[in-house]
Amino acid sequence: MNKSIDTAASYLVPRYAHLPFDCNGAAVRAQCRHLATVVTISGVVDAVNVDQVSEYSKRFILPDKPFVLDLSGVNCFAAQAVPLLYQMDDVCGAAGLEWSVVPNQAVTTALLVTHEESSFPVVGSVHEALQYFADATSARRRLLLPLLTKTA
Repeated sequence: MNKSIDTAASYLVPRYAHLPFDCNGAAVRAQCRHLATVVTISGVVDAVNVDQVSEYSKRFILPDKPFVLDLSGVNCFAAQAVPLLYQMDDVCGAAGLEWSVVPNQAVTTALLVTHEESSFPVVGSVHEALQYFADATSARRRLLLPLLTKTA
């Protein structure tokens, strides 16, 4: 009993691939990590797909979980896409969540053109954002530790 297996095809796609969601030229991928939820967007974000990208990304803003919007893989970020950042800021603010955005040169340029460069919590990388959230969690724990100790 011989079973034929196409070994070439089995190497092309990982068995449990987390394929990105296609939003008319922008690929959106979400990953829930221990410290934060990371939504990575790559491709082109412009007036055509900004609403779709925003709606899909907002689905991953979870209660009591910091949020990182990674735009480092964006090829083109139009000035009309800046409302995406405002929407993330509004949703996270309403939920009382900390969040960060990881821009690249295209995003930074769009923010400079619209004069919004200082309005958002910008970090250099996803690793830097996760480290910031880890430090904030440690600081909160240090503040609570004296309250949890017993006094005789």
